[in-house]
Amino acid sequence: NYHTKGGMPWIAFYKSTCGYCNLLFDSRLFLSPFKIIFYEGRSFQGRHWECNTDCMDTFRHFNCCNSIRVSGGHWVAYEKPFYMGYQYILGPGEYPDYHSWMGFNNCVRSCQMLSPYRGSYKMRIYNRPDLMGNMMEFMDDCPNVYERFRYSDIYSCNILEGFWIFYEHPNYKGRQYFLRPGEYRACGDWGCHNPMVGSFRRIRTLM
Repeated sequence: NYHTKGGMPWIAFYKSTCGYCNLLFDSRLFLSPFKIIFYEGRSFQGRHWECNTDCMDTFRHFNCCNSIRVSGGHWVAYEKPFYMGYQYILGPGEYPDYHSWMGFNNCVRSCQMLSPYRGSYKMRIYNRPDLMGNMMEFMDDCPNVYERFRYSDIYSCNILEGFWIFYEHPNYKGRQYFLRPGEYRACGDWGCHNPMVGSFRRIRTLM
C-alpha cells in the first residue's frame, strides 16, 4: 500500500515478504529503486520472485534459479543461505541462464543489495598474510594480476575505498569474491580457500 507525496510514491505500510529478514519499513520511506527478479526457468519463464532488499534465505520463494532480471541497483547473489558459497555480482540487465552470470549451478539461496557509491577507489594487495610482504596499491581495474604485481597469490588485502571484485582467473573469469572496505588478513576472510587471484575490478554502483 502506498500513496503519492510531492509527485513521488511513498510507502504507507509495507512488511517484507521474507520471514527470515524480519524487516519492517517505516511508513515514510520511498519505494525502493532496487529490484532483482529470480526465475525458476530459463529465459525468464516459470515461477518467479521479486526482491528489493537483502534476503539471507530464499528457500520459501523459489526452488532453483535459471534466469535473473535486475531492474535496479547492484546485487551479490550467493549459492547458499546466509551469504555463503559461490558469489555472483549482478548489475542492471538480463541474465537468461546461469551461465550468463558465470554461475556454477542453478542454486541461489541468498542475496545482498549494494548501496550506491559515488566516491573514489583504492586498495592494497599483499603477497603474505596479515598485510605483510610485497604490497602494491591500485585505484583501477586489473585484468591480469601477475603482469602488474608479479605474484598471482594474494594472501591479504586492505580495501580503503569502494567495492571490488576478485576473480579466480585473469580477464575477469572464474570464481568471484565481493570485497567491501576493510582489512582482509587472510584469503579466507573474503571466502576463498586458496590465495590465487587472476584479476580484479571495481564495482560501479553509481545510480
